[in-house]
Amino acid sequence: MKKPIAAETQQENRIFMHRIFFAGFFILIGLSILIARYAYLQVYSYDRYQTQADKNRIKLISDPPSRGYIYDRNGIILADNQPVFTAILSPDEVEDPKRTLQLLAPIFNLSEEDITDILARIDKNKNDPVTIQIDLNEQQIAQFSERKPFFKGVSIQSKLTRTYPYDELFAHVIGYVGRINDKETKTIDKDRYAGTDLIGKVGIEKYYEDLLLGQPGSQAVETNVHGEVLHKLDATPPTPGNDIYLSLDYGLQKVAQDELNGRRGAIVAIDPKNGDILAFVSNPSYDPNPFISGISFKDYAELRDDPDQPLYNRALQGMYPPGSTIKPFEGLGAIHYGLMDWNSTIFDPGYFTLPGDTHRFRDWKKSGHGTVNLTKSIVESVDTYYYKLSYQMGIQRLHDWMIKFGFGEKTGVDLPNEKAGVMPSPKWKKDTYDKDWLPGETISVSIGQGYFLATPLQIAMATAITANKGQHIIPHLLKDSTGAVTVHPIDKPDAIVEFNGDESDWTKMHLAMEDTVKHGTARRVYTPTYRIAGKTGTAQVKSIAQGQRYNEAALDQRHWDHGLFISFAPVEDPQIAVAVIVENGRHGGWVAPIARKLLDYWILQRPNDPIQPPSAEEIAERRAKKAEEKAARRAAEEAAEAAAAANEASQG
Repeated sequence: MKKPIAAETQQENRIFMHRIFFAGFFILIGLSILIARYAYLQVYSYDRYQTQADKNRIKLISDPPSRGYIYDRNGIILADNQPVFTAILSPDEVEDPKRTLQLLAPIFNLSEEDITDILARIDKNKNDPVTIQIDLNEQQIAQFSERKPFFKGVSIQSKLTRTYPYDELFAHVIGYVGRINDKETKTIDKDRYAGTDLIGKVGIEKYYEDLLLGQPGSQAVETNVHGEVLHKLDATPPTPGNDIYLSLDYGLQKVAQDELNGRRGAIVAIDPKNGDILAFVSNPSYDPNPFISGISFKDYAELRDDPDQPLYNRALQGMYPPGSTIKPFEGLGAIHYGLMDWNSTIFDPGYFTLPGDTHRFRDWKKSGHGTVNLTKSIVESVDTYYYKLSYQMGIQRLHDWMIKFGFGEKTGVDLPNEKAGVMPSPKWKKDTYDKDWLPGETISVSIGQGYFLATPLQIAMATAITANKGQHIIPHLLKDSTGAVTVHPIDKPDAIVEFNGDESDWTKMHLAMEDTVKHGTARRVYTPTYRIAGKTGTAQVKSIAQGQRYNEAALDQRHWDHGLFISFAPVEDPQIAVAVIVENGRHGGWVAPIARKLLDYWILQRPNDPIQPPSAEEIAERRAKKAEEKAARRAAEEAAEAAAAANEASQG
């Protein structure tokens, strides 16, 4: 029997209501779970997820300080900062840095070596932005801008970088900055160098790195999903590095380099009163600017393999026999030890022999100088006088006296990698060669030959000590500094040469050196305008056998003698002491006029008509011309190489 319609309707209603109940129940449970999860995320875990969200949109960027400027004594800028566009990669935003760099290589001219180096830096600094390329040109910027959406985590920023306006002129003293390498990464304070790519490599840039660097700041910025900065939220400004004023004089430096005129050599000029280094030139030199962003292997190889060694700092590290320039210092040693006085004489037949030995140590003048006193020995540079003097003095006393003038020790100048030279002694020879000292070796040392080696800086310092009548001042480049860090430049004598004579002996030596300029071996530099004291020197490069004579015409030019000259002026009140060495410059008389040019500029021209540096336009024009010449030279070399290769292939 069929159920009534009302009963069926009631049953369907009950089923429907049950379904609604169960559906509502499950919906309620689902909503409860969602609400609970929402509460967990928004309340319980709010701080954690808010921090993560902020990390995604807010970045703390290191704000590197501007490097301190370097000026000469007159305020002429020698090391400048200029804004350049730099490509930066943020490792935390790049999924495959290697692939990204390979894609960027055609845009930024990256070599395989460059990519390897960048990847190594990324491995060591996974959370810090890494520089891809410094000083981008307009074409590189345009090419990257077109493809920017495909390079998430790569951006172009404006940064300050170093520039040296006068290229080669101050390279060996100012030095240069370059990219921080792996070795430096292990030793530097990473917080101090946050956001900084460059570090001082050589010269003043390295010695005063801590002073020039400054302290980094930071910026909190809001970014979009592409890493582009939308807003700056907060900032702690960086502290700029100290500006440094050096004792160098632009004009004197320019005169010194121009007078060397492409010859290999060095010039150091010092103020005898306070030790200020006024000029510091090593020639040939090099342009430090390519080292900042990373010099190419080919360009570096060209500098490294150049036979004239432009990277070699001759003024600081060149060790040369000082030749007869040491005779004034040695002569004062005779007074100190009481071996001779100004009236004592010897007879010079043109040679000297040690007792019991037939070997003749010859004077430069074959016929000899006859009767010679101390003044004449300086004026005519009489070798025989010093042969006899050194035999009486002995090598140990000669050593002990000469080190008072700074020979055989580092001067303490504020530059890295200074060489100490060699002031030999019996102990030094035993330690170095495990051999005993021979009497004949003392004779060679007495005229600045043999084992005796000195740097141009040491010779200049000894000249300044003599000009200053025994007052010893450490030669230095720092004149002043302004900024957050306080420094105290050297401005007082640190010692006085212990001397058993009196002040009149120093004055007599000054007069003897003045007579050398008036009518002696340096008479080519005499001027009646002001008083100059000087001493020539000749350093033998190729040894000559006993009985043979030096024949310059038969020798290769690189075997010619070195020419040296020391001087100071004015004699009555010395303001400048100069040491000049020209490799293979024949003899001191030939190079003495170079020093005269420096003295003339400092005493006569500089007070009223100082040399001014070129304008920015002139610098740009000069650099463009050099770039054109270099490109033409490279093109010619490549054409020659291609022709040689084609010729070899045709013959094969």
